[in-house]
Amino acid sequence: MDDKTTTLIRLGDSELTVANEAEDVRGRKVIDKDGDETGSVDGLLIDEHERKVRFLEVGSGGFLGIGKKQVLVPVDAVTRIDDDHVYIDRGREEVASGPGYDPELTPEPDRPYEDVYVHYGYLPYWGAVNGNRGTPHR
Repeated sequence: MDDKTTTLIRLGDSELTVANEAEDVRGRKVIDKDGDETGSVDGLLIDEHERKVRFLEVGSGGFLGIGKKQVLVPVDAVTRIDDDHVYIDRGREEVASGPGYDPELTPEPDRPYEDVYVHYGYLPYWGAVNGNRGTPHR
């Protein structure tokens, strides 16, 4: 990562927009690797400096909105997208057991949401976690 501090913000909390409205995945159902619905995309976290989406904010679990947990899923997990769905390479249980996301809490600016990358086994966009380099582990 360069000398600039990375700031991740919710797309909806910024003045930025998705360049092509058809590519805006907010509101689409998230389908896991087994074909099961695991939640819906409630928001997108973007790298404000690079203007890239880094995480999907997924509402997972609950019934009629009660007990619903917000979690982050790295965009690395997305395998494909269609008009109604976002498909990921992880299972529903792995998503549901991910670190909770609270937009009111501010992550460490130099390694935002490192725990999410560790949970899913992906290398963060800024480089190695705890000295690990190479391909993602699962």
